Amino acid sequence: MNITLRQLRYFKALTQELHFGRAAERCAISQPALSVQIRELEDALGLELFERQPRALRLTPRGEEFAGQANAILQGVDELGDWAASARDSALGRLRLGVIPTVAPYLLPNLISQLTQTYPQIDLHVRETVTPRLIDELTDGQLDAAIVALPLDEPTLVETPVFSEEMVLVRPDTDADARPVALDELAKMRLLLLEEGHCFRDQAMSFCNINPNRPRGGLDGSSLGTLVQMVGAGIGVTLIPDMAIDVETRSAPVCINRFSGAAPGRSIGVVWRATNPMGPALQDLVPLVRQAAGHEG
Repeated sequence: MNITLRQLRYFKALTQELHFGRAAERCAISQPALSVQIRELEDALGLELFERQPRALRLTPRGEEFAGQANAILQGVDELGDWAASARDSALGRLRLGVIPTVAPYLLPNLISQLTQTYPQIDLHVRETVTPRLIDELTDGQLDAAIVALPLDEPTLVETPVFSEEMVLVRPDTDADARPVALDELAKMRLLLLEEGHCFRDQAMSFCNINPNRPRGGLDGSSLGTLVQMVGAGIGVTLIPDMAIDVETRSAPVCINRFSGAAPGRSIGVVWRATNPMGPALQDLVPLVRQAAGHEG
């Protein structure tokens, strides 16, 4: 049986896209070439991996089983490359780093500067997306590490806390003289939240004891910046983390209102696969993230 890693990578792309044209584009080859490689893979296995219909493509039951095996092989190959790089040099060489959207705009400028100064030869790739996708891409071997809100409670991942920060309440600037509010008062306010998929949304709803199934009437935003601008327009109030204050409030008619009692907060950390041989080098990332966030202590 002659199966190549190239065929496995093409197969993986096709399982993710379920469209020959898009998978071929993703692999930077022609669609006919991709089709030939997939057919040769099926011939080598003696199995139909895909059910081909005029307007649909789906994995067969055997194809689904094979996908799990193929992904494990590809992840192992990627980790062999990471191991070799780690064996040659304990410093970070290539780093594929994921960051959640409520951290990326405020941390990355300083962090990238820190990384390039510390590791002048680093090959850095940054991916900004929501936590569930980062977990999937970490598990799948597409990312080496991610900066997320903790805890994740994923047994396959190492979680290393880096720093904690408080949340503040953003109000229209007409409320500049308002007294500090207690946490239990938030549920009575028109609180603007990020759209579904953001862990920051889930945290805010938990702080405020908001039922996640309660209709909200279109009061969700795609970014903290959008929410702050909506507050400036007088639509409601919102929560942002300390690290976002300078960036998000400088161009909006808003004010910051801290809490009268215990403030809500979050813990930010770095996570990576427990099996990743880059683990010792990734530990060196932790103090750089802490420093970039202004939490050197």
